[in-house]
Amino acid sequence: MFQLSALVGLIAAVYAGWFWFEMRSWRPDQEVYPEQGAVIAAGASAVRFETLKATGASLVYLELAAVGDPSDPGFRDRIEAASEAGLKVGVVQSFDPCQRADPQSALFTRMVARDLSMLPPAIALIKMPSSCDPSVSDAAVTSEILTFVNQIELHAGQPVILKVGEAFETRFAVSNALDRDLWLVRDRLRPRYAPRPWLLWTANGQLMSEAADEPLEWVVVQQ
Repeated sequence: MFQLSALVGLIAAVYAGWFWFEMRSWRPDQEVYPEQGAVIAAGASAVRFETLKATGASLVYLELAAVGDPSDPGFRDRIEAASEAGLKVGVVQSFDPCQRADPQSALFTRMVARDLSMLPPAIALIKMPSSCDPSVSDAAVTSEILTFVNQIELHAGQPVILKVGEAFETRFAVSNALDRDLWLVRDRLRPRYAPRPWLLWTANGQLMSEAADEPLEWVVVQQ
């Protein structure tokens, strides 16, 4: 019994190591998903957008620093650099369920100009409210999400895309509550946790690329 457990543990360790190594360079087939791109983390440095474009990206989403996080003076420069490299550019902002919608949307309107040539803004619904102090009810979180969506759309002039994590979707059923394009997240395997089709898929959250010094989140578009 001990030997069998050890063998199972060894197999699991070998698989985990293989998966980690494989995911460092894996991207979905470009013939299946012709439109692909990356998410650039807030505060990222040394991103080479021309290289990103040359390696097959056609779009990029730039993360906006959260309310209360250190300021990101290079954010607007990254928007300009990505655009000059010939990439379609959008902004993704993470929704914090522990905060009201107003200060979060105010940050977006202050940092992101209204520009209909940009990709639709994305709202990341990933962080769960379990760590909120004081605690917040699910009804309050849902209400603030709706307010946040309305405020961002009013400024941007176009509907948002909802980047919904699996745990968040399971708890709040966002895809049923809000009729917006979906962006789902799952490494390697097509995500199926939403009840309707997705538009964007984060297929690899840790892609190593010559376009950046740090791992990139790689995204594809469903045609």
